[in-house]
Amino acid sequence: MKEIKLKASLDNMDDVLRFVEDELDRVGGTERLRIQMDVAVEEVFVNIASYAYGESSGDATVIVDFDEDPKAIRVTFIDSGIPYNPLEKEDPDITLSSEERQIGGLGIYMVKKSMDDVLYEYKDGQNILTIVKKM
Repeated sequence: MKEIKLKASLDNMDDVLRFVEDELDRVGGTERLRIQMDVAVEEVFVNIASYAYGESSGDATVIVDFDEDPKAIRVTFIDSGIPYNPLEKEDPDITLSSEERQIGGLGIYMVKKSMDDVLYEYKDGQNILTIVKKM
């Protein structure tokens, strides 16, 4: 298990992606897995950086871990921002045209569809969101 703690800022997006990609490289992740994880990691971190702390700022911790059976990558995001469970948001109606659809919600929908599991809990004043992808 490896972790980094950094300011929840869009300026740190590249550092977060590099951190996850380095761990994937270490265990031999495929290019397809890298792309899927990049999209999901970016979506989650952008949401934390943009919304978790409102007008103030705070930190985010990103933890990368691997499960052996079945082999999977697990990326956990922790912030002390406003309690928010993105999994409770209703999925967008993707049958509607982009003009008819409500703004927002498409990113977390993509995360839920591309990952094998997405888990959320609020514990000890922290939002904890974990995404899991089988390798």
